[in-house]
Amino acid sequence: MALINSLVSWLNTKRFSQIDFFKNHPIETQKETLTQLIEQASNTEWGKKYDFKSIRTLSEFKDRLPVQTYEDIEPYINRLRNGEQNIFWPSEIKWFAKSSGTTNSKSKFIPVSKEALEDCHFRGGKDILAIYTSLFPETGIFKGKGLTLGGSHQINNIKNDSYYGDLSAILIQNLPFWADFIRTPDTSIVLMDEWEEKLNKMTEATLNENVTSLSGVPSWFLVLLKHILNASGKNNIHEIWPNLELFVHGGVSFDPYREQFKGLLPSQNMNYLETYNASEGFFGIQDNPLDDSLLLMLDYGIYYEFIPIECLANDHPGAISLEEVKLHTNYAIVITTNGGLWRYQIGDTIRFTSKAPFKFKISGRTKLFINAFGEELIIDNAEKAIQTACVKTNSIIKEYTAAPVFMASNQKGAHQWLIEFEKAPGNIDEFNFILDNALMSANSDYEAKRYKNITLEKPHITIAKPGLFYQWLKEKGKLGGQNKVPRLSNNRDLIEELLQKNN
Repeated sequence: MALINSLVSWLNTKRFSQIDFFKNHPIETQKETLTQLIEQASNTEWGKKYDFKSIRTLSEFKDRLPVQTYEDIEPYINRLRNGEQNIFWPSEIKWFAKSSGTTNSKSKFIPVSKEALEDCHFRGGKDILAIYTSLFPETGIFKGKGLTLGGSHQINNIKNDSYYGDLSAILIQNLPFWADFIRTPDTSIVLMDEWEEKLNKMTEATLNENVTSLSGVPSWFLVLLKHILNASGKNNIHEIWPNLELFVHGGVSFDPYREQFKGLLPSQNMNYLETYNASEGFFGIQDNPLDDSLLLMLDYGIYYEFIPIECLANDHPGAISLEEVKLHTNYAIVITTNGGLWRYQIGDTIRFTSKAPFKFKISGRTKLFINAFGEELIIDNAEKAIQTACVKTNSIIKEYTAAPVFMASNQKGAHQWLIEFEKAPGNIDEFNFILDNALMSANSDYEAKRYKNITLEKPHITIAKPGLFYQWLKEKGKLGGQNKVPRLSNNRDLIEELLQKNN
């Protein structure tokens, strides 16, 4: 084992020098990335439309190319799916990452080029291992196999053989053959469409394996681990997989699930690393277990820009480059990528915690918020307040969603929280009091609206029956993969649908 770890360390030496370079020279790295992207795509339809060959400066790039959303480029995406090529990017596009539709019920199909696979997504996976093995040089992770909980993919036969599916499924499908020797279960099981059958098959296939690492979305991994635990009759997961030491997670905030994972995985040797790998690109890795910020990965073929969240409503919100960002400010992310996305607003928001190197935390979604009364409540506020209320009342939340209660002739405004507890608090009123105060602490706009109940009343909490959110996801065909329950909505459509099922 020591020989394998030494070999891995030797192979990682060159990569760490590259990581050190972009950490020490972030602006130069980003400028070089943008120059290469423009040069590579200069003869595409997009490159000719905006005359990439004549772009010499960053200001020319920004002036010429508009910031775009998916709706802006959807007609071009549809042409790609119908078999046309060389629209956004010169290399062949035959894979499309289907979004989970967190903020929009309509599916989005994000083009995935071979460069995006190799130089972005797969490089991110390799860097996770490189960073982890440098943090824990005595690791035994290579003694066993990694268990990845991915989605499913299916063939899209519109006019050519193009493929779409969850990003995780696309990555699994394109892994080299030797990867099958270091992961479990078999690809045919991992990519199954039917979630509940998949649970049974994954349980059967992994119960007797030596699993040393897990990788996936926390909410769905909880479902799988509990299913495996029930099937085994054991008390915790380490009794099944005694060498399990790492969970690489992403997709949703880990905070609401942390205590449940500690219960299932009680070993002091269990480690957790967060990543930020979206359909549009691999953006960040937690490189320090004691700091939950993510290192912005600057050499994955992605050029970054940022829009201050308060400017999003403007007709022409200005996007700033990396050197202009400020700490602890919420920004919407705009990316230009080696998958052919040009100044594309992905819908996520982040805030920087460090500029040397550039590290950040995910703060929410541009469309996932409540601002019915000027309170500007974002997901970051909600997650922190929920965590505080859970810790102080010794409770555990399984799932939740929140929406505004609009003012009526004899009713003030409020926020309604529909919460499914794994472990309910002894006193729901105490939980509500702590939640409300934590929200006020985290958000001064919310606090102002709550002042003396003038605009907003205290939160209205409705307890969801067991399995409510799971059943809703099942009915929507969104079990497994990267699908998740929208946490915040600025209207009552979702919560009313769920409340009807909760009766």
